[in-house]
Amino acid sequence: MKRRSFLAGIGATTAAAAIGMPSILRAQAPITLNGAVQFNDDHAFNRALLRFEELVKKYYGKPVNFTLHRNSSLGLEKQYFEYMSQGKAVDYGIVSPAHMSTFAKAAPFIDAPFVFKGIEHMNKVVEANILAPIADEVAAKAEVVLIGYAGGGIRNIFANKPLKNLADLKGLKVRVQGAPIWSKTFAAVGMSPTVIAYNEIYNAIQNGVISAGENEAAGVEAMKFYEVAPHLNLTQHAVSIRPICFSVKTLKTLPKDLQDAIMKAGKEAGDYGRQLESSEEVVKLDTLEKAGKLKRVPFEERDAMKKLADPVMATYAKEIGAEGIFEKINVV
Repeated sequence: MKRRSFLAGIGATTAAAAIGMPSILRAQAPITLNGAVQFNDDHAFNRALLRFEELVKKYYGKPVNFTLHRNSSLGLEKQYFEYMSQGKAVDYGIVSPAHMSTFAKAAPFIDAPFVFKGIEHMNKVVEANILAPIADEVAAKAEVVLIGYAGGGIRNIFANKPLKNLADLKGLKVRVQGAPIWSKTFAAVGMSPTVIAYNEIYNAIQNGVISAGENEAAGVEAMKFYEVAPHLNLTQHAVSIRPICFSVKTLKTLPKDLQDAIMKAGKEAGDYGRQLESSEEVVKLDTLEKAGKLKRVPFEERDAMKKLADPVMATYAKEIGAEGIFEKINVV
């Protein structure tokens, strides 16, 4: 589904709905949009969504209300995505691509290990619109449109012990995201990956169920993973990309000029979110390390780690029909 035809279809549906609505109700009905984020006010995801709100109001130029539910008060990202797909409770939010795999097999590919060489590479991929086919699939099958791409954090392995090389990773019980590609790549490297809910990682490490997890600096700080896993091992195995999502069912009910404002604001808020998180990363880690809360451990064999994961990624791309996208990402 192409974005232009997708939006045109939404506009037609909205117009038809508006014609059937009494004019007095159209004039009086307040528009309120509900968002959701797992984290607190300081987290980059929250701030990206607040920028989205600010930009929508600017571009729309008419009254519109936003309610952003913070600190997982409406559940976790998996639930947000399901709510948006169903058109209830949550209209917009930031969601990991791993939680979209039920609807679109290719979605987790854009956030898989070793897809991006770094933040600059990811920015080039986003600006070149290489991810559009995956976004179209999500819109068609899940009825959730990806309006922007936040993220930008470098993901490392935090653990209750230092990990300097592949030998140290062997058999490591590490929590990974739910998309199968994460388990497959980490297993190929020699680790023992397990899927655990994000909000259960802290207790799982504390109780010895696992020894490690993987996350970007903002998540390590917000969830206080350093308290139970103070060694941040710099595997730099992924750059997080976190789409700003919007419910198609909600979008269809909105005036055309508000739809346009949402699409424009989403892209800009995503760009802002990537710049914000990537720029704050080193500062956050410096602050935590100076406070004695964590210790960064250089990882000596990242290239060897990538070499072990590459065949798994290539096979995965073929399985989901994303070879062309993978090739474009590698050459951009």
